[in-house]
Amino acid sequence: MTLKELVKVIEANVITGHEKLETTITGVYVSDLLSDVIGHAQEGQAWLTIQTHANVVAVALLLNLAAIVFTAGAEPEAETIAKAQTEGTVLLTTKLPTFETAGRLYTNWQ
Repeated sequence: MTLKELVKVIEANVITGHEKLETTITGVYVSDLLSDVIGHAQEGQAWLTIQTHANVVAVALLLNLAAIVFTAGAEPEAETIAKAQTEGTVLLTTKLPTFETAGRLYTNWQ
């Protein structure tokens, strides 16, 4: 699945990284605990979270994640957006609850 397909499936808004929407994701990881993501997420995955602070960008860069998806209507802080723009990190938002977001991605996985 590409990020462009992911955006459609979960009705997401693209905050940063419009130029990277053709990127193929390798999977999806769901967690709000940064240490859990660092220990278990894999390169190329999209990360679903409600954490909106700038540290999420650092974690995404550390693991080379394809995107950070803020679920349940969570909106990234201005500092997070600025850091993502500087680092080239894709930020997406969806109003869908985390459970429904994960379910839609699982159901539509290709």
